[in-house]
Amino acid sequence: MRNIVAVDAPSNLGLRPPVPGAVPGCHKLAGALRDRRIVQRLGAFEGGVVVPPRYDISGWQEGDGVFNAAAITAYTRVLADRIEGHLRAGDFPLVLGGDCSIQLGASLAMRRAGRYGLVSIDASADFRHPGNSDRVGAAAGEELAIATGRGQTDLTDIEGLRPYLRDEDVRLFGCRDAFTDDHEELAALKIPNTTVGQIRQWGPAEVAGAAVTSLEIPQLDGFWVHLDADVLDPSVMPAVDSPDEDGLLPDELLPLLRTVLASERCVGMNVTVYDPDRDPDGSAGTLLTDLLVEALTPA
Repeated sequence: MRNIVAVDAPSNLGLRPPVPGAVPGCHKLAGALRDRRIVQRLGAFEGGVVVPPRYDISGWQEGDGVFNAAAITAYTRVLADRIEGHLRAGDFPLVLGGDCSIQLGASLAMRRAGRYGLVSIDASADFRHPGNSDRVGAAAGEELAIATGRGQTDLTDIEGLRPYLRDEDVRLFGCRDAFTDDHEELAALKIPNTTVGQIRQWGPAEVAGAAVTSLEIPQLDGFWVHLDADVLDPSVMPAVDSPDEDGLLPDELLPLLRTVLASERCVGMNVTVYDPDRDPDGSAGTLLTDLLVEALTPA
């Protein structure tokens, strides 16, 4: 079995402030999961912390593009350096975020190393870009668009490697059925997008197994898993910035996760958006930690 290496990526650079003058609390995710002994319970190795630049959106206004863009670009390079080293060593990096923009570090690392796919388990596609929205700004809602080459060049073409991911190498799970605009664009681009309703209809292990089979092909060197805690229903995971109704329940997410993580071609994973500031009794953090430990522990 590959060594799991826990790497902290406590960046909140891609999220809007929860209230004016405050900063998003998801940078505390890694610490909260570590407090619940995720590293010890998984028998994981220490990969250290990749410290992000300071969160600062002073002077930014709508229409200026992605806020914190220079900081996100710099952080993406440094995080990619750390992840790439573990990928090339044959380790399994478990990257504890952070907001969803940390996925760019993984995507850049994989692009440097070859051609890889992405399994994104998220309440939304995070596919906002200038071609479909006039509210581009928060990279945490745009990272899949950026990773597939859509958006401003300083983020989409780091090291001249645009795109980091090809459309055909992406698989989406857990988008809310109500987000119809996303579904239409993704369908037009032929990016597979399995919604919550479809997961329930066809079965989480079954749809995940089909996706894994489609990614276990000679053209790909492997695939990465991006998990956004907001894929869970707010009845069990209210501690996120956008707690949208009709999400997956734990007994639906677990078999999906287990199936994709069991593949020998799965090379790493990141976890994002859980915000301890929104979890006063700690129950959501405990649930997330327990799910991850169970999903990553061989049967």
